[in-house]
Amino acid sequence: MNKVITAATGICLSAMIMTSCIVSKKKYDAETARANQEKAEKLALTKRLEDQTDLNKKLNAVNMDLKSTIASLNGRIGRLQDSISNLEQTEKELTSKLGVLGDENKTTKKQLNSTKDQIAAQRQRLEQLQAMLDQQQKAAESLRRKIADALQGFNSSELTVKMKNGKVYISMQESLLFPSGSAVVNPKGKDALSKVAGVLNTGTDVNINIEGHTDSLPIHTKMYADNWSLSTARATSIAHVLIDEYHVTPAKLIASGRSEYDPIATNSTPEGRAQNRRTEIILEPKLDELMQLMDKK
Repeated sequence: MNKVITAATGICLSAMIMTSCIVSKKKYDAETARANQEKAEKLALTKRLEDQTDLNKKLNAVNMDLKSTIASLNGRIGRLQDSISNLEQTEKELTSKLGVLGDENKTTKKQLNSTKDQIAAQRQRLEQLQAMLDQQQKAAESLRRKIADALQGFNSSELTVKMKNGKVYISMQESLLFPSGSAVVNPKGKDALSKVAGVLNTGTDVNINIEGHTDSLPIHTKMYADNWSLSTARATSIAHVLIDEYHVTPAKLIASGRSEYDPIATNSTPEGRAQNRRTEIILEPKLDELMQLMDKK
């Protein structure tokens, strides 16, 4: 009888040990799968951040080219004005010589007529350039009013709309668009973006630059290695909302991150840092026609 009991006890213990081994292996497999998934997600995030950094460099280069183009246009206008002044002075000198020159009278008249023609052509070109610049300024101001009217339901602590250097700046605070440390646009932020998109989709021909900005406090999370990553991710997130949800033309958009390096307030106070945590949508009327006129000889 004791032998039977001993045998039964051994069988039960063996069954318990085998069941324990099976449970441990399942748990091990599950943990291994989860670790592999986290590793893959980390590699994908690293690749995305590298791509965003490369894109940011390209966008910064485009922005520098645009600034250089504007400076070149202003420089050309100044040179045209100087040229007109010089030609007008030449006209005065030639007119003065007409009274004292004899045999050279006919030649001088030809020179005078040629100078007058040059002055007229230069003046006409300058007037065309000025008219185009005025038109661009009016278009930008009209766009600013439309954007401001569309965003009347938001207060000044959430966003501002202003003109600067012929461009319309829509500055939206972090508190309106994102949870802290996140690049996921919240519902109220999408509401504001939908109203901006409504104006942009009415045939307005503008370039749209989206710039993400942070304060100077460092960040290092699983998603964002630093403020460069966060600011770039936020700008890209807003670009996707405008394109994917509100059908703004993708070719018009440029998204970039400025990290903490373009502050509008001090970073030494909580209030100043809150102002610096913003995203700016910069609208600029296209200058293609103006550049074509400047390139004409």
